[in-house]
Amino acid sequence: MAAHLVSGGARSGKSRFAEALALAYGGRVVYVATAELTGDAEFAARVAHHRARRPAHWALAEADRCLAAVLTRHAGADTLLLVDCLGMWLMRFFGEAGFDEAAWASERAALLDALTTLPGEVVLVSNEVGWGVVGADAATRRFVDELGRLGQDAAAVCERVTLVTCGLPLALKAG
Repeated sequence: MAAHLVSGGARSGKSRFAEALALAYGGRVVYVATAELTGDAEFAARVAHHRARRPAHWALAEADRCLAAVLTRHAGADTLLLVDCLGMWLMRFFGEAGFDEAAWASERAALLDALTTLPGEVVLVSNEVGWGVVGADAATRRFVDELGRLGQDAAAVCERVTLVTCGLPLALKAG
């Protein structure tokens, strides 16, 4: 398995870059959507924009908290899994009751383990959120911390890591 982490800020072009990698891939592509749709009209428009860019022949898998299980189910030697995005996946562990630390620890470990064992290709899209101001509340700070740690650990197990800013990719790690 070859894993590639693509990170960048909001509207940096990271998803478009990851989609270009998938378009250039010669085999089957499965788009793994991690966002949970809510009643937010602006967010629904963002999701619709992403959907409109995807080719109709790409398969779609919607991931809940069990991202590693979804990847395992859809992985194959001739398959590229495009996961968009790790930040939206992390949001699934935050709720009215707070942060579900036990579930997050378990699913995070399962994902990192799966990235080293799955057949085929995996492209992970993630947000770079630690470059701004410190969050005003504990939940925001926890989100930034957890996503930052996940990004570091995913980068350690991925063969390739690319930072995208202003639509331009910068290879941080080339396998």
